[in-house]
Amino acid sequence: MTDYLSEQHLVDWLKTFIAYPSQQSDLHESDPAVKSFIRDCAAPMLDAMKATYRYDGMGNLILEAGPKNTGRCLLFVAYAMTHPGAAMTDPFSPSIVDTPRGKAVRGRGVAEQKTALAALFGAIGQTLKDGKLEGRLIVALTTAGETGRHDAVESVMASLDETPSAVVVCIGTDSSVAIGNKGRVDFDVIVEGKASHSSTPWHGVNAITGAQRILQKLEPLDLGVPDPPAFGPATLTPTAIDSSPKATHTVPDRVRIRFDRRLLPGETPEAAYEAITKPLTLGKPWSLSFERGPVMYPNELSLDGVFFSQLRAAFAAAGLGEPKTFHCNFALDAGYFSRRGIEAIMLGPGEVDQFHSSEEQALISDLVAMANVYYQLIRQCVCPTR
Repeated sequence: MTDYLSEQHLVDWLKTFIAYPSQQSDLHESDPAVKSFIRDCAAPMLDAMKATYRYDGMGNLILEAGPKNTGRCLLFVAYAMTHPGAAMTDPFSPSIVDTPRGKAVRGRGVAEQKTALAALFGAIGQTLKDGKLEGRLIVALTTAGETGRHDAVESVMASLDETPSAVVVCIGTDSSVAIGNKGRVDFDVIVEGKASHSSTPWHGVNAITGAQRILQKLEPLDLGVPDPPAFGPATLTPTAIDSSPKATHTVPDRVRIRFDRRLLPGETPEAAYEAITKPLTLGKPWSLSFERGPVMYPNELSLDGVFFSQLRAAFAAAGLGEPKTFHCNFALDAGYFSRRGIEAIMLGPGEVDQFHSSEEQALISDLVAMANVYYQLIRQCVCPTR
């Protein structure tokens, strides 16, 4: 009989995931490699479990098992897309490495998405092997992971016929429960001037000079938001700048600056965006415009609710004692659910400090432990009398 929670089984799955690149590209959720990872790498593993699944219009895989409308419905959200290989050496050649804390699996995505996915597959396999569920278990393997927007999970939710009672977002959190996270709204500031040959700059209006003035105005800006101790301050950060035209010896007539505004619980992206852009001006000879980009919502879970008590029981049943909790600065899909009144957390093996780094390693012991936590959480939430 297959032991889906065994170390060998979980490590083999993780190695297979690493060796199948599914990097972020300009095609975002439509990238063929990301969709192929779901259909050609992950789905056959579910076939071996005799799991039933389908695909939605975005190519997200949705597994549903157990009876509907019991009042117990647990959703796990996992991710296919990883950060590009970038400067990491051999990012898609999985290997076992020794660390001061024990053996680890090395490869792109292990700190963020793929170790959590392997742990989740272990929990799914063991649950389906055990037999009949008493509630609804839903698993979504989405085409997202790095795009910084809720489009993929929104597509999943639109295709479900039952609203989950609770959600686990499977992402690396140092195996601690992320009970809160900041949200984010991206927006672009576009400065326009007049192009000219750089040998006669007085015939043009340099958009770079105008952009410099915008950065000087926004750097000391008071966002007017109290700093909650658990989260720290709301932030405004320029993350990209681009000038055009792309030509030699030319005064640019257009500069686009992208900003990342982190949102605290209680803030709306609309209000945060308006508070910055509405009063922001730049006098002649430049012109100024704005474009709002992707949004992710903030989240905060009550420790007095039913879901956290189930999490505590799952950690205890997995032999890990009381779960550690924290509030994180990065955003993913938990806020999408809390905005809809659904309790959600982020939880998975993998170290946050290694996200997007040139070295990603995930401890094998953390992989095995989290597979057991996920499995025990399923038992708590949708197999309560087993």
